[in-house]
Amino acid sequence: MGVKHGMRVVVVGATGNAGTSVVRALGEATDVESIVGVARRVPSWSPPKTTWVRADIGRDAGAEADLARHFEGADAVIHLAWLIQPSHRPAVTWDTNVLGSKRVFEAVARAEVPVLLYASSVGAYSPGPEDGHPVDESWPTDGWPEAAYCREKAYVERMLDSFEREHPQVRVVRMRPGFLFKEEAAAEQRRLFMGPFLPRRLVRATFLPAVFDLPGLRLQVLHTDDAAEAYRLALGRQVRGAFNLAAEPPVDGGTLAGLLDARTVRVPRFAARSAMATAWHLHLLPPSPQLFDAALRLPLMDTTRAQQELGWRPRHTAVETLQEFLTGLRRGTGMDQTAPLAPKLPGGRAREAAATGVGERP
Repeated sequence: MGVKHGMRVVVVGATGNAGTSVVRALGEATDVESIVGVARRVPSWSPPKTTWVRADIGRDAGAEADLARHFEGADAVIHLAWLIQPSHRPAVTWDTNVLGSKRVFEAVARAEVPVLLYASSVGAYSPGPEDGHPVDESWPTDGWPEAAYCREKAYVERMLDSFEREHPQVRVVRMRPGFLFKEEAAAEQRRLFMGPFLPRRLVRATFLPAVFDLPGLRLQVLHTDDAAEAYRLALGRQVRGAFNLAAEPPVDGGTLAGLLDARTVRVPRFAARSAMATAWHLHLLPPSPQLFDAALRLPLMDTTRAQQELGWRPRHTAVETLQEFLTGLRRGTGMDQTAPLAPKLPGGRAREAAATGVGERP
């Protein structure tokens, strides 16, 4: 079942990892007539059926009114915009991720848009069960309170709870994917999670002799294009609520070692965390140690609902997705036409990040 004929869809946060894949998926859908891409920086990219508007949901004083104007006449709004960095300035991420999401939701109501799709995350979930069994969408979404990313994802889930009670006429869908990767996003994710000081040769299989294997760390990943397909499918089905999205198998240090033809070295959690915390406090590594703590507690997700109600199946396995991502890291792959995915930061921003310390700028 496709989306309804002649649909006009607005995508907020349309130029990043998830956004570019969602815009492509919608552009290929025969029943989508037009797409409005909303971004902080208008790209030079010209995908089919798409027009661009500039809006900063986190900083523009009149963002809600501007967004409502852009949303008028839309059949659906897909909200993907989210800041991972700067990890040392949580007030900045809060302004975009929480207050910006609030502005988007209020603009949806003001413009009387009938469908809202929101990009939540596995990071919204409370720590997983002790026996490690996969959880469905009823698992609590209280996050891990010490990590800003999880705290913000959980808070927005509570805002959506209130929004749904106040606006029952709006069909709200929450996507909760695992970690999203694709080759085109490799340069961006290197900046977000590894920083400017990691030599590219470290991800070459011939150079890296060993991979750290942390007890209890198992993560679910998903190709970004497969996540985008779930959004497309949800537009055309009268579904509500949350959907877990992930590919098999869950990955750990052994999985990565196999891809890099390296051996695994068992490292105690406290040692890995101490090293990460030191690097973060010295502004050498972008992600905070609290995010590491959260990753160790994430539940594994059961994706049965997405399979049964959306007819969704990932086309890429988790291993294939990581293979593609590692290829992108080795090549420095990005997407020149959009600022978030650009292979290199413009001007002197890369040198500035290295000089001022990572985790200080969006």
